[in-house]
Amino acid sequence: MANRFIVEADGGSRGNPGPAGYGAVVLDAVTGEALAEAAEYIGTATNNVAEYQGLIAGLEAAKALDPEAAIQVRMDSKLVVEQMSGRWKIKHPDMKPLAARAASVFPAGQVRYQWIPREKNKHADRLANEAMDAGKRGERWEPSRAAVPQTRPEPVAEPLAEPLSEPKATPVGWAAPADLGTPSTFVLLRHGETALTPQKRFSGSAGPDPELSQAGRRQAEAVAAALAARGTIQAVVSSPLRRCRETAETVAARLGLEVRVEDGLREADFGAWEGLTFAEVRERYPADLDAWLASSKAAPTDGESFAAVARRVAVSRDKLLARYAGRTVLLVTHVTPIKTLVRLALGAPPESMFRMELAAASLSAVAYYGDGNASLRLLNDTAHLR
Repeated sequence: MANRFIVEADGGSRGNPGPAGYGAVVLDAVTGEALAEAAEYIGTATNNVAEYQGLIAGLEAAKALDPEAAIQVRMDSKLVVEQMSGRWKIKHPDMKPLAARAASVFPAGQVRYQWIPREKNKHADRLANEAMDAGKRGERWEPSRAAVPQTRPEPVAEPLAEPLSEPKATPVGWAAPADLGTPSTFVLLRHGETALTPQKRFSGSAGPDPELSQAGRRQAEAVAAALAARGTIQAVVSSPLRRCRETAETVAARLGLEVRVEDGLREADFGAWEGLTFAEVRERYPADLDAWLASSKAAPTDGESFAAVARRVAVSRDKLLARYAGRTVLLVTHVTPIKTLVRLALGAPPESMFRMELAAASLSAVAYYGDGNASLRLLNDTAHLR
């Protein structure tokens, strides 16, 4: 006789979307013994995404115990239960791959779904909150050493033979629910100060590759502490230039992450202007400077135009969005790439680049949604430096 398991799963988001996590427990349907637990902090997400992730984790934990088992899923999410039972259409495209993934863990005939009130889903809810709390501390969730409650679950009301029909999709239009699924969030960190920063000299990708100054290293430590306290960063990507890599490595070491280098995040090539102040450029290259200020297609003397920077930054943005879909990623880069990402997110004209202030070691953030839209959530935050 096949094993019979109960999977209880839940997910939560503190902000919807906001910091999110899921929890799931696999119970023996006869004895009520907790056989396995799963929980994870997943960064910024909606309740619905977190609930689906909890379902998937619970099903995968049950499959690891016995791929032939009959499964009763119990959740307090009416949406997930009804969609997975095939009675409700899946209206948002971000839910479709999650539902498909959940449906693929076991053959349809082995799984049945049942809605339960929230007060009867306390075990999974507790695990989800533990995962979110751990994420806030910059830690991974670990199973509690406390004994797992051995409460016997309520008996299954119906036989586990109901086939699971394929979820039916419906087009998403202006009347669709506002839930856009989990955005991909880029937290944009300008590198810490170098010796050139206080002097306001052009410092791009063609001149000397300066290291962080003592002040810049202090700034990197401060931002690392602030990001660790938030507990939302899931990956770190850096420009290849030294000042960014040093800043990124300081943060990544604090978060326990590795640094991936993305060449497209390098600063603009300022050509002959490298190392000069604005006044010195005005004196030596007045016509080139006037053209640069007037058009994004004009380049610094022997350098790179804002239009050229925008093209390579957009390529890197799209590549990183594909790689880190639904995750919160720290991009450690420079003034021009950050202003470019902000401008593109807002759909602002190129001249807006000259109307943004970005201090050394400042934080900005842009969220990218599945429908192609973006939302600027933060610009030039320096509270962590005070």
